[in-house]
Amino acid sequence: MTSIIIRKVSAEELEVLQSIGRETFYETFAKDNSEDEMQKYLDESFSTEKISQELNTPDSRFFIAWEEDNPVGYLKVNAGKAQTELQDDASMEIERIYVKSSHHGKKVGQLLYDKALEIALEGKKQYLWLGVWEENLRAVNFYKKNGFVTFDKHIFRLGSEEQTDLMMRKDLA
Repeated sequence: MTSIIIRKVSAEELEVLQSIGRETFYETFAKDNSEDEMQKYLDESFSTEKISQELNTPDSRFFIAWEEDNPVGYLKVNAGKAQTELQDDASMEIERIYVKSSHHGKKVGQLLYDKALEIALEGKKQYLWLGVWEENLRAVNFYKKNGFVTFDKHIFRLGSEEQTDLMMRKDLA
């Protein structure tokens, strides 16, 4: 495997981010959800307007994992008021880490997580937190391996479906 480069997403890469976001979300969850619900979620969550708004949110940052000229995964982190729930100044949220299925097991997710950890430490955050679908055992185990523990649950809506996310955190201080 060639080396993977993690790079902050620029406004000019909106379409690349949309594409990798749609592709990886679909690969991850299509087998467990109806096609109609998936398409509705993808259309809403990865619309040009929504991604543009997210890219322009001051406390949110996106990074893409590149293998040569090919995006193979991405990361979204939120701090301050951009966090989806806790909005604690002492914390940073990992909202998304997704990797193309072709690159599972190739440490791309670990590189993206390491980038999130680096940002949190640079920002002197006391802990990282995230939500992960309780049935996505690959991701749950990945976060446990990286020192996260479950502290709560919340509901994630995918169209009309309600799914339970585990809320996990890792103390840094």
